[in-house]
Amino acid sequence: MSLEIKVPPVGESITEVTLSRWIKKDGDAVEMDEVIAELESDKATFELTAEQAGTLKTIANEGDVLAIGAPVASIEGGGGAAAPAPAPVAESAPAAAPVAEAPATAPAAPAAATGSIEIKVPPVGESITEVTLSRWIKKDGDEVAMDEAIAELESDKATFELTAESAGVLKTIAKEGDTLEIGAVVCSITTGGASAPAAAPQATAPAAQPVQANAAPAGPASYAAGTPSPAAAKILAEKGVDPQSVTGNGVGGRITKEDAVNAQAGAKPAAAPVPASTPAPVASKAPAAAPAVTGARNERREKMTSLRKTIAKRLVAVKNETAMLTTFNEVDMAPIMELRGKYKDKFKEKHGVGLGFMSFFTKAVCEALKEWPAVGARIEGDEIVYSDFVDVSIAVSAPRGLVVPVIRNADKMGLADIEKAVVALAGKARENKLTIEEMTGGSFTITNGGVFGSMLSTPIINSPQSAILGMHNIIERPVAVNGQVVIRPMMYLALSYDHRVIDGRESVSFLVRVKQLLEDPARLLLGV
Repeated sequence: MSLEIKVPPVGESITEVTLSRWIKKDGDAVEMDEVIAELESDKATFELTAEQAGTLKTIANEGDVLAIGAPVASIEGGGGAAAPAPAPVAESAPAAAPVAEAPATAPAAPAAATGSIEIKVPPVGESITEVTLSRWIKKDGDEVAMDEAIAELESDKATFELTAESAGVLKTIAKEGDTLEIGAVVCSITTGGASAPAAAPQATAPAAQPVQANAAPAGPASYAAGTPSPAAAKILAEKGVDPQSVTGNGVGGRITKEDAVNAQAGAKPAAAPVPASTPAPVASKAPAAAPAVTGARNERREKMTSLRKTIAKRLVAVKNETAMLTTFNEVDMAPIMELRGKYKDKFKEKHGVGLGFMSFFTKAVCEALKEWPAVGARIEGDEIVYSDFVDVSIAVSAPRGLVVPVIRNADKMGLADIEKAVVALAGKARENKLTIEEMTGGSFTITNGGVFGSMLSTPIINSPQSAILGMHNIIERPVAVNGQVVIRPMMYLALSYDHRVIDGRESVSFLVRVKQLLEDPARLLLGV
């Protein structure tokens, strides 16, 4: 009997996969559910398993691109492969009658019925279609309690915890770093008599010992032993390490990503002496080559996170789809610095928050947008959308990357309220606790590269917005004031804008208005 193995469906948006590696070879005997090959899509790597025991007959070759449902291999013999194995044991060991007692204990396993619950990626937002499994909190085989956090899922906007929907024993399916679509299976939890099946093999183990002694070949570890996971295989291949030289510490002896990293680290010193001794005789012929190899030349590869990939796609899209350009101006920060120096202690004492520069800039932007609303508009299809409110996005550098939380109705807030909102959102960003709602929307963005020492830059628009204001560091420079050269704390401002929505007159006038309000902060309080 021959069974054809086809490419299984691996996601709604995936129409084809690549056969990246045959784990079992043509003509190999395989067991049911044994991993025979690795399939790789543009989002993740999947294992192809045998649907019955028998002899493998490969059809596709490594590197072939296969459509979903295309035949990959066939398995000859059905369950016949397993039958010959017990037969010789029975002939060589007539005393196998005691083995017949084993089935008497076998019914105990089915009696302890167990249930299995699949844990899937939950919906985490309307605009999110996929997430990345960033970390397993609990490991394969661990006992978990109901509602206990078992893994962390990371989208392009936030990090979420995946919790257990029931108590039981965890069986991981997805791997760390896998990109999963909403609704994809992440793991399963075995409930009920999870411990009973584990006890049954232990009870029959003494009776099986004589058979193992006579049939040593049946005793090796599972087929997973010595087989690297997809992530581990890539690391070993990149570093040139033979998987057979690595000891697997995963389930069933599988080589994990951690095993591969450690093996690669241990293999480097062994490779170092070879180039050290080889160049010695060649040095006389090519003296320039010897000094070029001195010192360590290590490289490190890290998979891009969902956030980083999304940032990359959006920034490239903005550059390609908008008519973006930047206009500049400079601001004398002395008036604001004098005001802060005079009232910052009383301000903090009354409001419980420090008086920073961001509140002045946010307030100035809100006032300027009232006069030049096109700067806060956006394009949707063939229409330009104008808002009668101002939601200001504040760019924050978080551990996972750049995030842009939004201050809602900033035009209706005072300096103290803005400062409190900035502190709260920045704190959440650094702790990866921002919600999707807190990062959605926004009509204008402010980014402050000056905190890192930037003197001048051209910030990229935060799509679908039409403009972004870049703040920079404050430098004391000589400037002309009323015909005299004086030293003043100056800051360059940069306004990047979409010329499809905003004309040059509007962009320059907007930036000049912001400059006027900052150089005379009393206007912010009086609204003039």
